[in-house]
Amino acid sequence: MALKPLHDRVLVRRTESEEKTKGGLIIPDSAKEKPAEGEIVACGDGARKDSGELIEMAVKVGDKVLFGKWSGTEVTLDEEELLMMKESDIMGILS
Repeated sequence: MALKPLHDRVLVRRTESEEKTKGGLIIPDSAKEKPAEGEIVACGDGARKDSGELIEMAVKVGDKVLFGKWSGTEVTLDEEELLMMKESDIMGILS
């Protein structure tokens, strides 16, 4: 199933969190925090001004992004958990 976000929304796949600490300790699944970074999977066309003019998205498919800890709504597509969020919830693009 394919999903195309509308307006200024994006679909994000979280990156996998580390399984070990820097000291080598293994972190159990119950203690892991969900990562606040991910990859853009799909983008909407962008927001519109009151005049109807399209405001293009600043992110594109494939961008690695940083977002707020509580940003977005979890969506399950083809047994994969993704996040749907507004572009304004994204804090930056990782290079």
